[in-house]
Amino acid sequence: MTLSQSIEIGRLPSWREAVAWGLIAIYLVLVVLFAWNPTPFAQGLAALGFAGAMAHCTLTYGWKNALALCAICLVVSFTMENIGASTGLIFGHYHFEVGAQLPKVGVITVIVGGVWFGMGYFAWIVAATILGRADRNLGKRRNVIALPLVAAFVMTQWDLVMDPSASTISKAWIWHDGGADFGVPLTNYLGWLLTAWIFYQLFALYLASRSDIPEPRREPALRLVAILFYGCAGLAHLTPWLIGQAGDVADAAGHVWRIQDLRERTVAVMLFTMFLTSVLAALRLTRWRLD
Repeated sequence: MTLSQSIEIGRLPSWREAVAWGLIAIYLVLVVLFAWNPTPFAQGLAALGFAGAMAHCTLTYGWKNALALCAICLVVSFTMENIGASTGLIFGHYHFEVGAQLPKVGVITVIVGGVWFGMGYFAWIVAATILGRADRNLGKRRNVIALPLVAAFVMTQWDLVMDPSASTISKAWIWHDGGADFGVPLTNYLGWLLTAWIFYQLFALYLASRSDIPEPRREPALRLVAILFYGCAGLAHLTPWLIGQAGDVADAAGHVWRIQDLRERTVAVMLFTMFLTSVLAALRLTRWRLD
C-alpha cells in the first residue's frame, strides 16, 4: 500500500482514534505547561514520553525492531554519559542533580537514558519526514549517511534550547566550569551532536539490514504525532517565559545571569530551531497528503 492509498479522504475517525487523539492532546498540554520544571511530575511526564516513543516505534517498525533501536540508544547514551560525567570528556565537566533518588546506570540516573530515547526517537522521525521518509528508503546510500546527520542536529537543537535554563535556573545538572552560553560550554553541544549521531548511524545501519519492517497503518498520522511531541517539547519553554521571573542566578563558575534573559534567550532559540524544524516537517507531511 502506498502512502497516498493509506489516506482515506473524508473518513471520520473511529471512537478509538478520537480517544487516542484526545489523550495525546491532554498529554501535550501538560508537557507545555509543566515539563519545563524538573519536578517529580515532570519526571512522570518524561516517563510517559518514553512509553509513548516505544509505542510509536513499535507501530512504525515492529516490536522487535523497536526493542533493538531502544537498546542501541540506551547503550550508546549511557556509555557516553558515564564517560562524560566521570572524566569530563565528550561533554565537559558536569554531574546530574535531577532524579538523584532514582536507580542509576553507572553514575547516571535511569531517567537520562529514557529521555535520550524518547526525544531521540521523535527527532529521528522528524528528520526522516523532512528528508522525504528517508527512514523508509535506507537502501539508498545517501539516506544512510544523510538521515543520521540531520537527525543528530534535530536532536541537539533540543539541548541547545533547554540546557542553559535547566542547568542554571532549575539546576537539573551542573556544569562545574560554567560556559559562555549562559553557563553551558560549547563542548556540551558538540558532545550531544556526536552521541546522537552515533546511535542514529547505528539505527540507520540496523534498519537498512532488516527485511521485516512493516508498512505502518496511518503513517501520516504517526508522523504527525512525532512532530507534535518534538514541537511541544520546545513550546514548553514558553510557559516560564510568559509567567515572568525576576532576579539573578549564578552558575557553578560564579557567573551571574539574569533569569529573565535566560528565559527570553531560550524562547528565541526555540523559535528559530525546534519550532522551525517542526513546521518544516509538518509542511512536508502536508505536501504528501496533497499528493
